[in-house]
Amino acid sequence: MRRLCLPIRGPRLLPKAGAAALAVLCVLCSVCALGFPSLRSGPPEAVRVPDRASRVTSEVLRLTVEAEEARHRYEEAQHVARAHKVRAQEIDRRLQGRRAVSDTLREDLGSAARAQYRTGGFTTVPADDAEADDPFELMALQLPDARRRARLAWMLDEDDRKSRSLVAEEQELIAEQVSADKDRAQLQAHVRAVEARLTAARADLDTMAQGAVESGRCTPLPLDRAAAGGGTAKDQAVAQANGRWTRPVTSYQLTAGFGGVGANWASTHSGQDFAVPSGTPVRSIGAGTVVATGCGGAFGISLVVQHDDGWYSQYAHLAAMFVTPGQQVRAGQWIGMSGTTGNSTGPHLHFEIRTSPEFGSAVDPVPWLNARGVRL
Repeated sequence: MRRLCLPIRGPRLLPKAGAAALAVLCVLCSVCALGFPSLRSGPPEAVRVPDRASRVTSEVLRLTVEAEEARHRYEEAQHVARAHKVRAQEIDRRLQGRRAVSDTLREDLGSAARAQYRTGGFTTVPADDAEADDPFELMALQLPDARRRARLAWMLDEDDRKSRSLVAEEQELIAEQVSADKDRAQLQAHVRAVEARLTAARADLDTMAQGAVESGRCTPLPLDRAAAGGGTAKDQAVAQANGRWTRPVTSYQLTAGFGGVGANWASTHSGQDFAVPSGTPVRSIGAGTVVATGCGGAFGISLVVQHDDGWYSQYAHLAAMFVTPGQQVRAGQWIGMSGTTGNSTGPHLHFEIRTSPEFGSAVDPVPWLNARGVRL
């Protein structure tokens, strides 16, 4: 008899029940042959997406800090280059002045020597023959001229010494400029490389944000404080130093204002737009509580903060959120990253001040912030 999955002992025929059991075992053996899913397989896509989004946001934050530091070092190198240029111009001006003085001194000294040669060694003519016969009188007459020639010679030597010092300083400056120009070129290349990586990371962030909106899973992400490089703590310290309120973003350009009309809005524009690159940290303008978050629609990824005085601030078109509803926030705290989700034509932050959490209760945020000491 053939062996079916398990060895069958003896030549006896099996009863019907035994045959049925064997059939089940054969099916199980077939399943085993096909293989079960590996227990070491990766997490499902729903788990991997937030993890990847966290890595992307951390990369954007890290590269933003790195790019800012690189630009700062390059600007310092530019400042050094400008200082070198000013110093070189000053040295050149002083050298030209020294050359003019040297030319004048040499001309005066040459004139005195030629006059002495023409008069046989005497540049002052005696008044009468009696004086011409007295050697002491002749020496007395020549003394002022001798002193003048000696003075001219000393001045010429001193001017030559200063000119040589300036030339040495100029050569030292040229060597410094060559080294500084090399460093500056390297810094410029580094800035371009970091900015290229940052641009790619921002594009990846926008893609992830758009995917989150389309899937309806705009999960708040943890803020990587190490990647932020202490920026969030710095912003909070600045906000506390300035008072209760602060700007929602830094290094921005104001674009569409409150009440504007256009094809992008169903009625009028309900807030103030800040043009900033994707991935720019968005800060809570004041202390309060996160009362709502959004994922999709015209505002894309958005959130609303209720402040202690009953006003509400809204932040829209985000690429990521760092807070959840019910969370307490402080003035200057990073609550998200700017993006271009929702009804948006490019990376920016849409910011509103509202009298309630709902759309339609907005007031002009610019005078509202101005009244609280925040100038945009």
